[in-house]
Amino acid sequence: MSMSCPFCQIRDRTLPAECVYEDEEILGFNDIHPQAPVHLLVIPKRHIPSIEALTETDAGLVGRMIRVAAQLAQERGVSSEGYRLVINCNAWGGQTVFHLHLHLLAGRPMNWPPG
Repeated sequence: MSMSCPFCQIRDRTLPAECVYEDEEILGFNDIHPQAPVHLLVIPKRHIPSIEALTETDAGLVGRMIRVAAQLAQERGVSSEGYRLVINCNAWGGQTVFHLHLHLLAGRPMNWPPG
């Protein structure tokens, strides 16, 4: 873990965030720069810099992150209209915080192609 990682700081409660989900492996919180009416981030508590750093043993963790995002979408009443899940990877992929995170975007129509 990098002491300068803002998501590790949120996990450690040294940086404030509006947390909406927590279990032993995963933390969910509101994005501070929302791009949709519902914009949540779902992160592993363990510092993993990006998708590129995942190993075969992380498959279950990533699957759980997706299930948590789906649960959060249901709790917010946006499942029936739909939502988008996004994981950016490295600079050209749009990743700006180098701690693996899943964006849940909902509450408005999503355009395609993105970016």
